[in-house]
Amino acid sequence: MEYAVQVATIPVLMPASRADLLDPSALAALGHLELVARWVVDGFLTGLHRSPRKGFSVEFAEHRPYQPGDDLRYLDWRIAARADRWVVKQFEEETNTRAMLVLDVSASMRWTGEAARLTKLAYAEHLLGALALLLLRQRDAVGLVRADDSLRSVVMPSTRTGQWFRLAAALAQPGGGTGTDLVPALSQAAHLVRRPGFVVLVSDLLVEPAPVIEQLRTIRARGHEVLVLHVLDPVERDFPEGAEAVFTDPESGASIAATPGEIRAEYQDTVRQALDEWRTGLLQVGARYALAMTDEPFGQALRALVRATGRGGMPIA
Repeated sequence: MEYAVQVATIPVLMPASRADLLDPSALAALGHLELVARWVVDGFLTGLHRSPRKGFSVEFAEHRPYQPGDDLRYLDWRIAARADRWVVKQFEEETNTRAMLVLDVSASMRWTGEAARLTKLAYAEHLLGALALLLLRQRDAVGLVRADDSLRSVVMPSTRTGQWFRLAAALAQPGGGTGTDLVPALSQAAHLVRRPGFVVLVSDLLVEPAPVIEQLRTIRARGHEVLVLHVLDPVERDFPEGAEAVFTDPESGASIAATPGEIRAEYQDTVRQALDEWRTGLLQVGARYALAMTDEPFGQALRALVRATGRGGMPIA
């Protein structure tokens, strides 16, 4: 009966609402990752990216008046003969960006503060699925590295037919380790982006900032743009009131008994300091940083990642 209700709901809900603005856990419950990613992309963009830069490439864009020094090969002789106007053909420059997505699949990412909410990992998987589809639709090469305390899977960047399904299959694979070591994953990703491109890291960043930031500095020095999406559950940021409880680190297994009311203010201050440390450190090395909470619509996090212009922005319009 539950299955029948879900199937009957989909045709009504999706055309009437922008999927990228819906509650992420409710949206994820409606279909598999591949289907949800398509809904999010279709809701997020009505027109796919075309580079605003003009060059003499393969796709005709528009005419402009001839100026002395222009290459005569690109004069439109038909218009010159018909209208006695000298104009030059302009063409859209293909972007051909190469992007590597790096996903943290450690034990801490498999946590949620509420059973009804997506885990940080499930949220990140759906978000990266949508981002990968966006990039592939605009003919950019996309690859993926998944890592916890070791590399779990690597998908080479490509624009070939079937790349989307290879990425989706990799995103659906389980993690295995408990710890987090992002440096080898970032190094592998940068190695696979042979010319200047993008490295996108999605993680809860529950690691020491210094080694990761230093690795990102090296990646930036190679000419790559770096985007970091910091994924947190609202409970991790706010630490709600409650009775005394035992709190356990999912990666180290360390436990401590505490009363939330007694430590809440100090905890929140520590979280703010950690967020400021990451934000400041990443901006200093030229990376782009955005924070995403797992109760926020996927479109909000996507918008933070691909926000348009300047250094650090991803070429999607």
